[in-house]
Amino acid sequence: MIVLGVETSCDETAAAISSDSKILSSIVSSQLIHSDFGGVVPELASREHELLLNSIVEKAIQKAGISKTDIEGIAVTRGPGLAGTLLAGVCFSKGFAHGLKKPIIGINHLEAHIFANFLADPNLQFPFVCLLVSGGHTQLWLVEALGGYTLLGTSRDDAAGEAFDKGARILGLGYPGGPEIEELSRGGNQKAVHFPRAFIKDKNIEFSFSGLKTALLYYMDSYDKNGNITKADIAASYQQAIVDILVSKLKQAIKQTGVKTCVVAGGVAANKSLRKAMKNSFTDMRVLYPDLALCTDNAAMVAYLGELYLNKGVSSAMDFDIDPNLKLA
Repeated sequence: MIVLGVETSCDETAAAISSDSKILSSIVSSQLIHSDFGGVVPELASREHELLLNSIVEKAIQKAGISKTDIEGIAVTRGPGLAGTLLAGVCFSKGFAHGLKKPIIGINHLEAHIFANFLADPNLQFPFVCLLVSGGHTQLWLVEALGGYTLLGTSRDDAAGEAFDKGARILGLGYPGGPEIEELSRGGNQKAVHFPRAFIKDKNIEFSFSGLKTALLYYMDSYDKNGNITKADIAASYQQAIVDILVSKLKQAIKQTGVKTCVVAGGVAANKSLRKAMKNSFTDMRVLYPDLALCTDNAAMVAYLGELYLNKGVSSAMDFDIDPNLKLA
């Protein structure tokens, strides 16, 4: 089955073509306009999607070497995400499906991130534990089947990606914050500043990053630029605190479930320090990451998951709604 995937949950306008569980094309346009504001401006993001969607979809179809009439189904992100940006993608996709008289399915963005790991390794087997870390979510899931998910733990406040973005703003860096902090951290001493690691010794699987962000803010208020500690040291120490929390809670999830395979999904999965820490901490089990292009928001994961559901005969009614707060389970 040939499926068109569309992703507009935030500030990436993306389209992809999946056929027989293989990605024929994947086009992603990141909206650089938000860098001037230090974060995503929803109104601007919605307008950019409306402006770009048609051309992005056309490029995906051309790169896949198919025609519009070859498409047998459409998959589009219906949540979670920003209401206006979700509407842009869903309305476009409904019109496309109606014009072609093809089935459409609304996809859960979080579920798509998890299943991006099957694109990294088609031989991935259930069950596995997934650490889902992005700008909006930090969660641990036990994944036992398509549609079979158990939430093991989540963040009480900020997500890890949000902590990177806010930390970057405090440090005077650009947006998105994760890559900016990672770049500044190179050569920095990750032990130079001790930042708090919330719940790291707690037996419950919970995350919290708001205190860490506040600690960085207070530290920078009294930071002496002429001292021995550099900004690179601060960035490295801040990044390491986030990594330590994520690794610690994943260890708890593995111990709790007894599962011997874990996957990492979401934008923060691209962080090299996190990947290195995972490799060093889980030497006796399998750890899987998607390709870097599949960590951040993309339509390949949407098209792939949509194809799985459509092949099972699962589709959405044409009047399905968006859900900015859509839950996975």
